[in-house]
Amino acid sequence: MVALAEVIASNKRVATELPAGLVAVFVGGTSGVGEYTLKSFARYTIKPRVYIVGRSQEAANRILSECQQLNKDGSYEFIPADVSLLKNIDPVCRHIKRKESVINVLFQSQGNMAFTKTTSEGLPLASGIATHGRTRFILNLLPLLQNAAPGLRRVISVGAASYEGPIDVNNLAGANLSLTQWRDQLASMQTLLLEKIACRASDVSFIHCVPGVVKGGIMREMESDFKMKAMVLITGLLAPLINTSPEECAERHVFLATSARYPSRDGSASGVAVYGKNKVAKGSDGEVGSGMYTLSQKCNSSPAKVEDLLRGFRENGVRDKVWEYVKAAFLRITGSEVMAETL
Repeated sequence: MVALAEVIASNKRVATELPAGLVAVFVGGTSGVGEYTLKSFARYTIKPRVYIVGRSQEAANRILSECQQLNKDGSYEFIPADVSLLKNIDPVCRHIKRKESVINVLFQSQGNMAFTKTTSEGLPLASGIATHGRTRFILNLLPLLQNAAPGLRRVISVGAASYEGPIDVNNLAGANLSLTQWRDQLASMQTLLLEKIACRASDVSFIHCVPGVVKGGIMREMESDFKMKAMVLITGLLAPLINTSPEECAERHVFLATSARYPSRDGSASGVAVYGKNKVAKGSDGEVGSGMYTLSQKCNSSPAKVEDLLRGFRENGVRDKVWEYVKAAFLRITGSEVMAETL
């Protein structure tokens, strides 16, 4: 476990060890983990430029005001968008690309628990947001991340890292899976997709993490069947024992976004120097500093059983099947693997 005190100590060095004017994009930043993290990021950085992508103008107005109070020298812009549809993601990315030549941090926490719904594009709503949508953002904005050299270049995807489990290659959409099966499969797919992109970009570091139980907005559209109601009840009863506070959540995710504990594969994108027990972390392939990390709630690399599972997926071609599944949807819906400007 990375102690919270060490996390906070690292975050306090962001202003002195990282340059002013860091550019960050927070997708899903109007509630929950995204909101907590972006406000903490604003507080710790010097003259940041922050883009917040979400649906709620009302929430955004509040958050923009709070960010200005936390750091009046920062620049904060809300981009309203329903990112459950791939067709809405490319315009957001084009807007950012028109305004910025580099991005230092891409932080994604958008999610949904409406398991039986399908989007107008024919994708499952819950898994499509986390699987297809997040991947589209990364591919579209990857050139801007790679332009931030030398310096911080990082992608963080908040999900169910360390819970990676079996994948049904005949049901990658996750239809009719139990909640636990869906979580485990989605976690594995997210990690494998990040690994695949990391192979293209050894100069960017990638993180799949899990926040623990944090108060947020992901439950808003949760379907109310018996199993879901039972899960919410049990979670509520256990909350004092298993919850992560918004304050700790924010600190840990800023640490993930800025610490040199999680460098790129080629070592060119690091972050705030590590001290004491905070050695460079093992990647999802079990190698230290390999550029793609699947991390527990306390910022540690996932255990050996997850490494073994992921190794099997690579050896058996499952990673490539997941990639082709997402790529096929991109081609069907948008006509290209990435938006036209990045081809």
